[in-house]
Amino acid sequence: MKRFMDEETFLLNNETAKLLYHDYASNLPIIDYHCHLDPQAIAENRGFESITEIWLAGDHYKWRAMRTFGIKEAYITGNRTDEEKFQAWAKTLPYTIGNPLLHWSAMELKKYFGVEEQLSSDSWRDIYDICNRQINSEGFHVKKLLTDSNVEWICTTDDPTDALQHHKAIAGSAFSTSVTPTFRPDRLLRIDREDYNEYIEHLGESVGFSIDNFPLLVDAIMMRMDYFHANGCFISDHAFTSIPFARATDKELSAIFTKKLANLLLSDHEVEQYTTELLLLLGRKYAELGWTMQLHIGAARDPNTRMLQKLGSDSGFDFIGDWNFGEKLALFMNELEYEDKLPKTILYNLNAVHNDMLATLAGSFQKEGIKGKVQFGTAWWFNDQKDGMEKQLNSLSNFGLLSTFVGMLTDSRSFLSYPRHDYFRRILCNLIGTWVESGEAPNDKKLLGKIVQDISYNNAFEYFRLGERK
Repeated sequence: MKRFMDEETFLLNNETAKLLYHDYASNLPIIDYHCHLDPQAIAENRGFESITEIWLAGDHYKWRAMRTFGIKEAYITGNRTDEEKFQAWAKTLPYTIGNPLLHWSAMELKKYFGVEEQLSSDSWRDIYDICNRQINSEGFHVKKLLTDSNVEWICTTDDPTDALQHHKAIAGSAFSTSVTPTFRPDRLLRIDREDYNEYIEHLGESVGFSIDNFPLLVDAIMMRMDYFHANGCFISDHAFTSIPFARATDKELSAIFTKKLANLLLSDHEVEQYTTELLLLLGRKYAELGWTMQLHIGAARDPNTRMLQKLGSDSGFDFIGDWNFGEKLALFMNELEYEDKLPKTILYNLNAVHNDMLATLAGSFQKEGIKGKVQFGTAWWFNDQKDGMEKQLNSLSNFGLLSTFVGMLTDSRSFLSYPRHDYFRRILCNLIGTWVESGEAPNDKKLLGKIVQDISYNNAFEYFRLGERK
């Protein structure tokens, strides 16, 4: 029987897997090309008050588990003390068996605090004190965490109106980790939101002129994209429940925008037309700038109205949506491809039933001379666990080229999430090792080692042309 989470064998079930992980993957730097870390915290090299603040606050995964275990909300997002909240999590954790939280929590406690004892109702007090002593030391700050995690590059997620002052401060410092912005224009596209006009006013303030017609909106967007580009941005990101596709003429588009500014109700068709055309406009600009476009598709938001009203959005109540979006996504990509303006694109799905569809769709829009131009992105959010990662890797392998994959990202707000890259690398090495040991892949350690290193680091470095950006 293997020891629980043994360093040498954890998730590595054969000799080839162990060799690939320990000899090729384990010590590579991390390129976190999509996350939600706070650039201000990095610029200020922020410290923390307690293990609860850095480990539990804002962690929707843990919040969901605690609610399911019957923990009262006061101990999750409420007004209980940090100590009480940590104790409540310690009570829950041993019962997360089968959930990746059991693994991630143990990996994080070991990596950042040297704690190897399992967190439980019996051990929580000692572990709480051990972690807090380190957190309150002078050496436990954000930049050290990133350096100790071997993070080479971080792409944060930023609204088009962001001044990017924190990115500028980081770029002007001696910090070894590169931190660059990601253009996230979700609020530009959400013309159906009640606060859309307020957002357009805010956008106008960021560019220095009022936006009272659609051509001025386009001018403002182009200015903000150029500003992001000048400050190191090379990637965009979008979140959709489902992909829109309904074309509109320039006249119709201007009329829709004017109608919204007048606070008149838009039809669903008008909303889809507006979103489609604005997304196409953005895609063309991404191609012009040489950016990569990320599309995260399938999150169903806030189904629990009572808890939405009580706690607000992003409180851990979203779920996996069930929309069929392949045909419209293909139409959108084809429109840009036909104009030869489809940028490098990474497609992510939240519902695993879409794995094969996205893996094959990516193959429909590859381009000669560009390795893996359109990527079937890594297992995202609810899927970034062992089963979800294996399903994504298998679909990618079956219908595309695993060897060209740009690999893992954290998609996290936590500075303690980087062991998830290690988790991914172990799963990757075990998958390839299993193929070798069963006779399904050649036992060429040099070739396999290179493929593992490419997926873990090299492919992302080349795909995003990071060597040119340093």
